Amino acid sequence: MKDNLISKTFLWMCFGLLVTFLTGYFVANNEVMLENIYGGMGYWIFVIIELVLVFVLAARVMKMKPTTAKVCFLLYSFVSGLTFASIFVYYSITSIMLIFLISAIIFALMSLIGYTTKVDLTKVGTYLLFGLFAVIIVMIVNIFLGNTILEMIISIVCVIIFIAITAYDVQKIKRLEDSGLPKENLAIYGALDLYLDFINLFIHLLSIFGNSDN
Repeated sequence: MKDNLISKTFLWMCFGLLVTFLTGYFVANNEVMLENIYGGMGYWIFVIIELVLVFVLAARVMKMKPTTAKVCFLLYSFVSGLTFASIFVYYSITSIMLIFLISAIIFALMSLIGYTTKVDLTKVGTYLLFGLFAVIIVMIVNIFLGNTILEMIISIVCVIIFIAITAYDVQKIKRLEDSGLPKENLAIYGALDLYLDFINLFIHLLSIFGNSDN
C-alpha cells in the first residue's frame, strides 16, 4: 500500500501528541507534581532531557532498532508533557481546546497540500529553515529584552513558518516511501517532524489568541 508510511507516520504523531497532552493535563491538576516540576530546578532538568532526547532522535533514529526508536519517541512525548503542563495552568481549557481544533484543521489542510501538490517544496523548505533559525535567534534575544510586541510578532512569524513547514515535511515523508529505508524507523522519523510542527503551530497560535485562566 503506497500510503502505508504516511499512515504509520500520522498514527505515531497522534499517539505522541496524545501522550503529551494527557501528561500535561494530569500534571496541571496535581499540585504536588506541579510544585516538584516548577518549584525549583526540576523544570530546567526536564527541558534539558527533552532537548537531549529530540537531538538524539533526530540524529540517530534511522540507526536505532525500531522498538528503541518508538520508546525514545514516546519518552520524548512524555517529557514534553511534563514541561507542557504550564499551558493548562495559564490558559483556560476552553481556549486550549478551541486553539487545538483550529491548529488541527490548519495542520490537516497543509498536510493534504503537501501530500497532493506536484510542486517541489525542497527549495522552499531550505528558506523556511533559515527563517526558523533567524526567528530562534530573535526569540533568544527577546528573552533578555522582554518586549511583548516583539514576542507577538515572533509568534505570528512562527505560525506562518510552521504552516509552510508542515506541507514541506509531509512531501518529504511521502518521497521517502520508496527510499528502501526501514519503514518503522521512517515512521518515527516523520512522526517526530510532524509532532514538532503541530506543537509549535499550536503553542504560537495559543500565545496569539489564547485566553488566560488567571
